[in-house]
Amino acid sequence: MAFIHGITMLLVYQLVGEVTVRLADVPIPGPVLGMVMLFATLWIRGQAPDSLEQASSALLAHLSLLFVPAGVGMMAHFDRIAEEWLPITLALLLSTIITMVATALIMQFTTRWLVRPSGPEKSHDD
Repeated sequence: MAFIHGITMLLVYQLVGEVTVRLADVPIPGPVLGMVMLFATLWIRGQAPDSLEQASSALLAHLSLLFVPAGVGMMAHFDRIAEEWLPITLALLLSTIITMVATALIMQFTTRWLVRPSGPEKSHDD
């Protein structure tokens, strides 16, 4: 019964996110907003309920099954992918490079911002 309660909680947050996005006309996917709301709730609570942990663990254990529809789609559109392999490859490579550079810059910025010098600070009076 705990599994059903956990799945219901995940679906309710997804539904609330979807309804909020549609009512507020926000340009982000509803499930993403629902996930942000769930994250905020769990952060405020400080821990996840056991039912949610059980449901999420079961979903993660079978995560590979969620890639089956994508693989079927790739095979169904193989001819189109073969015709347009160059733009697809360029888009993948450029987006990967841009993501890696952006991630590195954000990591450097946050590291400098969060990490303080550990040694004794020099005063300007010397």
